[in-house]
Order: sequence, then C-alpha cells, then structure tokens
Amino acid sequence: MSDIDAASLDAARAVLAPLIRPTPSSFSHSLSSRFGRDVWLKPEYRQRTGSFKIRGAYVMQSRLPPGSAVVAASAGNHAQGVALAARMLGQDATIFMPIGASLPKMQATLAYGARVESVGHTVDECLAVARDHAAATGAVFVPPFDHPDIVLGQATIAPELLDEVPDVANVVVAIGGGGLCGGVAAGIKALRPHVHVVGVAAEGAASIRESLAAGRPVEVEPHTLADGIALRAPSVLTLDLIRRFVDEVVTVSDEQISQAMLLLAERAKAVVEPAGAVPLAALLAEVPLANGPTALLLGGGNVDPLLFAKLIEHGLGSAGRFLSLQIVMDDRPGSLASLTQQVATLRLNVLDVEHHRSGRRLPLGSVEVQLTVETRDHDHQAEVMTSLRAAGFEVEPIT
Repeated sequence: MSDIDAASLDAARAVLAPLIRPTPSSFSHSLSSRFGRDVWLKPEYRQRTGSFKIRGAYVMQSRLPPGSAVVAASAGNHAQGVALAARMLGQDATIFMPIGASLPKMQATLAYGARVESVGHTVDECLAVARDHAAATGAVFVPPFDHPDIVLGQATIAPELLDEVPDVANVVVAIGGGGLCGGVAAGIKALRPHVHVVGVAAEGAASIRESLAAGRPVEVEPHTLADGIALRAPSVLTLDLIRRFVDEVVTVSDEQISQAMLLLAERAKAVVEPAGAVPLAALLAEVPLANGPTALLLGGGNVDPLLFAKLIEHGLGSAGRFLSLQIVMDDRPGSLASLTQQVATLRLNVLDVEHHRSGRRLPLGSVEVQLTVETRDHDHQAEVMTSLRAAGFEVEPIT
C-alpha cells in the first residue's frame, strides 16, 4: 500500500465524518496518580458498534461499486462494523461467526441487518469459509485487517488523538492482526514522527513477536481471554507497518489484562472488553515508555455481561482484593466465635464462610472453617495471615 500521509488521512476522515461518533480523549487523574505520569484514555469503545472497527469497514465498503454484496468473518467487533457499514451503504452482508461467539455480539450484528452463519470454532476457520463464500457468490470479502482501506480507516484515530492530546509522548495500542496498531502507528508517524508508539499483544497470542523476528508472518495457536486480538498471525501488510512504525512491541498476561479491566471499571468508569484493556495492562506490566503524557487506545467495549462478571472476579483475585483461607480449630464451643472476633478486630468484611466437621481428613476433635474476606491488596493479605497466625490459628490460603 502507499504510505499513509496527511492527505490520505484527511480524505478518509471526510468519508467517515457523517458516520463517526466523537470519542474525545480524557485525562485520568486516578490512573495518572497511580502510574506517576499523565495518562489519557482514547475511548473507542464508545464508538458506533462499540469499537473502532466501523472506521476501516466503512472506508473500504464505501469505495465498492453500488449494490455490492459483502461477506466477512469475525468473533464480533468486525462483524458489527461490516454489518452497520453495509446497512448505511445499501449493501447485502453475510457474516460468518464462530460457534459459541458472544450472544450479544451476534444479536447486535443481526440487528444491523446482516445474515449471520455460525461455522467452526475459531475466527480463522470462519475466515476460510468467508473467502470460499466470496469466491462462489461474487460477494466482496471484507477482511478484518489485511486491506489498505481497512488500515487507513483505523489510522483516522491518529489525527484525532494528536489533536486531543497535543503534547502526547507515548501512544499505546493493542495488536491482534495488526490493522489497528499498524494503521494508527503509520498515522502518528506521518503527523508527529517523534511520538513513541508501543504495540501490545497478549502473551497467549503473540504471533507478532515471532513474525517480527522471522521477518514474515508466523502462525501461533492463540490462547487468551482477549478474543478480540486472538489471531493466528498478522498479514504481510500489517507486519510491514508494525516493523516500520511501531517503536516497541511488548506482551501482557491474561492476569494483567483482567486486572486492567477491573482498574478501568473502578477508576475510569470504563466497561471494556479484554482486548480493549490491553493497553492499560502494558502500564501494569511496567513496559518502557518515553517521558511525557501517555495515551491508551481503548479499542472496544463489546463484552458479554456474564463474561465481564467472571473477568472482574478474576481481576479482583489477581489484584489481591479477596482472600480465601482454610482454618483448622478445636471443635469446641466458642471456637468459631473466637475466629469471628479476630476477623472483626482486623476490620475484615466476610464474603463467605463454611464450617466443616465431617467428610474431611481432620484430626479427631478438630473442625475446618473456610473463610473468604475482602482485602486491599497482596500486602494486606500477608498482614491478615500473619495476624491470624499470631492469634494462634492454624491458617493456610486456598488457591
């Protein structure tokens, strides 16, 4: 593709102007205080369809002949972008989604007027079926990232962000297939070459690191809770963009992603999907950054409420926000009361308690209590364990 420059960005922004919802970057006082640097959030999860994907889909589809039929494959965000773009452009859309895809994402895609077919168990399987469908029917295949117009559409985030945070020093972007990160990085460097761009992949789907090392796309088998970036490999196009324009590529763990989701919900009142929290996870991982303000691109917020609840609970556990204990005591009147009195003295809120004296491998005359309490962090958990043991209780953490 030809390089992204100011003129091509202006042209793409003009195409998107009637469609795009403003997502102005906001300064986060709480995150800035926590990380010791100015932190700005670019909330693309507030975009139409709940993610940045509508940008690339609409730019590409707007350049197709009138009356075109389109086909795509996606776990959800790209599906919604293609479906809405098709509805607005009068196009017929067929979307292939994995069996077991998020029900809210599937329902939203249907609501935009697309036909949805469930095939396979991965996005890559769906992509193969979608390409075959396009070849058989003459429909235009709209890829999730591997097309110059898709990349250019995502790149329109760059001038917006630079206008909103003029002194930004770092821009942190998630990497899946590379269309978002490659496009935004190319746009940033075209307009402000000195800005440091960091791409962030999930540890369980870090094909980008192997691909950069090999100098070609390398496939991996993705295993990560961040399904929005769980791609087997970048394309030749996106790999080249990332190699040329991204200053650093790092990875984060699922633990850090779930903690980032919790932190965004608590401190920024932002409900994002796992892939949307990946840039903040990079700050939790203490990745190297340039001095100066840092902008985090929160790419999507299409998360199933049931999954969100599970992930928040996981994030609470990872952050040390609750502690489960196994306590063995003498089975005599007053033992449980002495434990609850000590818990009250420590000002702990009890979330759950179970009392067992049978069916367990316990010494004769002993009883087991399983107790879950709220804690502030891992240091507070250690303090609680030390205090209970000092009070004479036989305590072990339940992991």
